[in-house]
Amino acid sequence: MAGNNPFTSLFGRSPFKPMQEHMRTVNQCAVETANLFEALCNGEQDQVKEVQQRIFKLESEADTIKNQLRAHLPKSLFMPVDRRDLLEVLDLQDEIADIAQDIAGLLVEREMQVMEGMQEPLMNLVRRCIDACELATRIIERLDELVETGFRGPESDAVILMVDQLNKTETDTDRLGLELARSLFAQEENMNPVSVMMWYDLISMIGQLADYAEKVGNRLRLMLAR
Repeated sequence: MAGNNPFTSLFGRSPFKPMQEHMRTVNQCAVETANLFEALCNGEQDQVKEVQQRIFKLESEADTIKNQLRAHLPKSLFMPVDRRDLLEVLDLQDEIADIAQDIAGLLVEREMQVMEGMQEPLMNLVRRCIDACELATRIIERLDELVETGFRGPESDAVILMVDQLNKTETDTDRLGLELARSLFAQEENMNPVSVMMWYDLISMIGQLADYAEKVGNRLRLMLAR
């Protein structure tokens, strides 16, 4: 029976509730990457594998919410937001979980060594990227208030300020990514070429967590501008 489906109950209250639940789950994937890299820095490969499994489980839960939302989202919402806009935001949110999963999968498939001098800049980058994801989550949590005010007025202004803060946070991650890359350059002669290339890829992937968080915020800003 439909009444026994938790998603149906969630969706029945508001078409934005599943969007918010999805973003919370996606954000938790990002949060777990800090545990992933802390275990890597400590040389705890068994713990890396445990965190990977948690991330994979969360990513699967996010996919379930995403697919259910796509299947049940009405063709016409009769609200000051286009259905296509919501689906685009949903896809951007989902990229964050996918990237976290890719990072976790890579760290299990190939054991990586964190060279001396890389631990601090690595964790600084990871934590700032998580800051961006958590801020994007806070923005999505404001969808209910935005709907109530017709995506206008003080609530809209407050969200735009949050998006500005998110943009600044993402800029911080660009700087921190360069700092981590410089620490990698300093160790290149002590590393095999494959490890160096893998770390380049990892630095890029970590930064993408913040990139897609920023895209979520900027896409919402466009919705407010209409």
